[in-house]
Amino acid sequence: MFATFDLAAFEGARGAERAKLAAAIDRICRETGFLVLTGHGVPQVVIEAVWQVAQAFFAESPAVKQQVAAPYAGYPYGYLGPNTESLAKSRGEETPPDLKESFNGGPLTVPDGISDRDAHAFCYQPTLWPDMVGFRPAWEVYYTAMEDLAARIMVGFAAALDLPEDHFAPYIDAPISALRALNYPATQDVPLERQQRAGAHTDYGSLTILLPQAGSRGLQIFLPEQDWIDVPAPEGAFVINIGDLMARWTSDRWVSTLHRVVAQPDQPARQSLAFFHQPNWDAVIAPLDGSDSYPPVKSGRYLMEKFRATGN
Repeated sequence: MFATFDLAAFEGARGAERAKLAAAIDRICRETGFLVLTGHGVPQVVIEAVWQVAQAFFAESPAVKQQVAAPYAGYPYGYLGPNTESLAKSRGEETPPDLKESFNGGPLTVPDGISDRDAHAFCYQPTLWPDMVGFRPAWEVYYTAMEDLAARIMVGFAAALDLPEDHFAPYIDAPISALRALNYPATQDVPLERQQRAGAHTDYGSLTILLPQAGSRGLQIFLPEQDWIDVPAPEGAFVINIGDLMARWTSDRWVSTLHRVVAQPDQPARQSLAFFHQPNWDAVIAPLDGSDSYPPVKSGRYLMEKFRATGN
């Protein structure tokens, strides 16, 4: 059974019950790094609004979508069409391009005092908004809801690691998170050898909040003792996984698990929304246990290097 965690129950618990639920987070993050999150509190109207505009965008013609295409290789936001990304490259694996398209948006504001030119050239570039009624407001409301949800999850993470529950707050008060809407077109023919809808990869940051279409199939995680196993997509829940940065932060106490979206013949179209939570640009991430298991890294530069390795 895939692990499920009720965030509202944790937030409402005190004393021994809260400690018990925090220990459950720790166990899940040690074993798989993936969980199905219920009790998240994100209003359904917010979710429905962003689904509607994302689906309307992907239904547009290629010419319309290309109007907000990333203007050059490495530009982080806007539309990325088919055959533009191979996620497996982030692990050094050469594969055919992933069978997907996406729309990507970054932080909604630029904090004062950011002087690093790379920060402005990378994560603080403008999002390229489609000329569609209601798109930007729905996207920004959902993005804001994900920022809030990520901060609440990080409180749970702190408790799970026996830290003060506000430990992570200074690291994520100006996060450089990104929101990605993904469309996996229907497949007809057999994919090319080693080609997937999203190649096998680990995520890069602190945590990912994934909203798959309810009941959709294809997302899989790799567990050495079980091989590839399917991740469920229940109604009204998010799928949460930790990324490489959190694994570093915990000296690999928690695992950043390999996952993919598998490609097979005759699959229906599939969509999802992925919010990639990333600490502040200048946040220094060093092992929480004080060990030298990993050298300290700055959040923003670490993300930039990982992003460039995917071939965008």
